[in-house]
Amino acid sequence: MTDPVPPQPLSARTLKYWRGRLPVPAYDRDLVTPGVVHVGVGGFHRAHQAMYHDRLMNEGTALDWGICGVGVLAADRSMKHALGAQDGLYTLVLKHSDGTYEPRIIGSIVEYLFAPDDPEAVIEKMAAEPTRIVSLTITEGGYNIHDVTGEFDVTNPDVIHDLGPGAVPRTTFGLITEALRRRREHGLAPFTVMSCDNLQDNGHLTKQVFTAFARLRDPDLGDWVEREVCFPNSMVDRITPATTDADRAEVRERFGIEDRWPVVCEPYTQWVLEDAFTVGRPPYEDAGVQVVDQVEPYELMKLRLLNASHQAMCYFAYLSGYRLVHEAAQDPLFQAFLLGYMDEEATPTLAPVPGVDLNGYKHTLIERFSNPQVRDTIARLCAQSSDRIPKWLLPVVRQQLATGGEIRRSAAVVASWARYAEGVDEQGEPIEVVDRLRDSLTQLARCQREDPDAFIANRDVFGALADDERFVTAYRSALTSLHQRGARATLELLV
Repeated sequence: MTDPVPPQPLSARTLKYWRGRLPVPAYDRDLVTPGVVHVGVGGFHRAHQAMYHDRLMNEGTALDWGICGVGVLAADRSMKHALGAQDGLYTLVLKHSDGTYEPRIIGSIVEYLFAPDDPEAVIEKMAAEPTRIVSLTITEGGYNIHDVTGEFDVTNPDVIHDLGPGAVPRTTFGLITEALRRRREHGLAPFTVMSCDNLQDNGHLTKQVFTAFARLRDPDLGDWVEREVCFPNSMVDRITPATTDADRAEVRERFGIEDRWPVVCEPYTQWVLEDAFTVGRPPYEDAGVQVVDQVEPYELMKLRLLNASHQAMCYFAYLSGYRLVHEAAQDPLFQAFLLGYMDEEATPTLAPVPGVDLNGYKHTLIERFSNPQVRDTIARLCAQSSDRIPKWLLPVVRQQLATGGEIRRSAAVVASWARYAEGVDEQGEPIEVVDRLRDSLTQLARCQREDPDAFIANRDVFGALADDERFVTAYRSALTSLHQRGARATLELLV
């Protein structure tokens, strides 16, 4: 821990206060030019991709790979104000399980544009020749894919707006496609579009949605996007809880930094990236990124073991009275349930992962979930379930059903979500369900004591799973137990 200093607001002007006391950018930020435009600057991007860029710059390389952040949603205005006041600087704090805090001031974001105020500035920035990568963390739901058909959803009102003649773009699709159109018109090679979201085949899926949108705008443009633009697949991993006022106070008191929006995260980080870029990339491998030819084995390992295990834990944990992830993850009952899910249901759906000991990886996940310093919340894991369960857990269920494998725990996870979605906990207290489909999900969940299949009969989310007798039997058994015995007793039966 550093000696106390009077708290100073973080900005380029005040960086000197911390130089020598904690790690700050070792490079001249005035020499950094943006080569990446990143859409969706939140905690994860700043704990992950922006950190890797900062790491490269501290080695004296990649100064032409600075980041220009872009906010597309109205909610991004607060990030615009925070980063604007701090010249793009922010504090990243790694929280080790032994109580050690490892701070660093990150300087790789050198510009921020807010599309609702000036979409033209965003389009021109992407269309400009120095921009060689446009990267994305727009959440699992941001790709506008229908969960059941797997196709681009052309009924989205904002998409319909952006496809109108002469429309000023308001979606990520509209902004990026118009920038690509201008580059094509000016004879410039297209930038690479790089997804950093937790989605299977995120590069292929990104290509699918952007090609579909471009084709709806102009068939020739769609063909050009499909043929000329690179969309690398990637796997990204670092547990990054939402920043709280307590985190801001801690950064101020421990390090003397008045930071409007610091980022806290676990020490572990991983980025596996397909080497498929249109007009070059930073030397990511020098910063610890695994640049590979084939991402899929790593990606499925992470989605089905880490992400799906978060869902396996969170609803049972909330209903059992837990509110912090590490508290549930340290409970031997939850550990046994999670390892049972990973060993018996998820692992059989995975191919061998080059260079990874899966057994060791699974036990490392339990250790990461159990880190008491990260203080990740159960509520964060429970949010946006209708985007997460279909993409992370249901592929495991379907593959296991197809091969005759075990699905008892996975079915119980779906039942725990259904019980949570009723919006009332086991003490009769209200649950704040955070989901884009909240109203319809809660309405269905509240019917299920009379109609036990009401929730899974929602084909927009579950497809035809309600027609599978083996799944329905396991699901009903778990749901009945949740209603009659409660969450903890249900887990005991499953373990």
